[in-house]
Amino acid sequence: MDKSILKGSILVGLGACSYGMLTTFVKMAYADGYTSHEVTFSQMALGVIGLLLINLFVRRKQTDVAEVSRTRSKLKLMAAGTTLGLTSTFYYLAVKYIPVSIGIVMLMQSVWMGVVLEALIQRKKPEAKKNIAVIAILLGTLMATNVLNDSFVIDWRGIGWGFLAAMSYTGTIYCSNTVSLEMHSLKRSLWMMIGGFLIVSAISLPYLVVEYRMEILLNWGLVLALFGTILPPLLYTAGMPKIDVGLGAIISSIELPAAVLMAYFLLNEKVDLAQWLGIVLILLAVVQMNLRKRKSSRVQ
Repeated sequence: MDKSILKGSILVGLGACSYGMLTTFVKMAYADGYTSHEVTFSQMALGVIGLLLINLFVRRKQTDVAEVSRTRSKLKLMAAGTTLGLTSTFYYLAVKYIPVSIGIVMLMQSVWMGVVLEALIQRKKPEAKKNIAVIAILLGTLMATNVLNDSFVIDWRGIGWGFLAAMSYTGTIYCSNTVSLEMHSLKRSLWMMIGGFLIVSAISLPYLVVEYRMEILLNWGLVLALFGTILPPLLYTAGMPKIDVGLGAIISSIELPAAVLMAYFLLNEKVDLAQWLGIVLILLAVVQMNLRKRKSSRVQ
């Protein structure tokens, strides 16, 4: 393997693992008595500060864009960033009611939702291989959430919030790949994060006015911001240009087993054989769907 591709793969893998570890830390913050609003607000606030500092100190090539166009780009990114804020809000509410292993599986529904969104936007039916991948993901979800088990007991509030999180995450992925691409990726991440912070603030402030413990910023805010909003953009920005989109999507799916393993070792969450098989099936579907992208990009 080319050294540049290997380096890019490692960086993207580390970014995906950072996202995967995040939910376990959120659960641990809940165990310390903090609310979902405190957790989400603290992460987004420190994330904005972190990305702002990085943008100030990291040198980058500037694109000559007219001031009016630049302002429009920022506003578009802030609007797109609301999906980022909603994803965190919904996802963190989901894992209040369901295990991390099930929560991350619900978030992975964004894979087939992305296929549906792409079909609606392009106004054409998905390819047969994508349809097969979608069916495999849905079957894997049934297995991974243990819904086929006779003793299945789960809080459907968590499933509902998880489904909404997946919808928002689908919007985030779409916006990340389409909105204001003329701007540097670090600056795009910052403005999307600002938009996410604004929507999270609007949702959380009524609750935070009643109670907000500042110590969360040091206890968990820094950790959550580092693994959730600072490290991943840096690692993806450095790694993605070295590899193609298909390989990037495949490596990013490491987030799923990383989240499950973190929950297994740090939270003692039990995952049985059927659930592991469901997770493997989802991963195989992601790989199968993106291998074709790699082949087509090489031909071009």
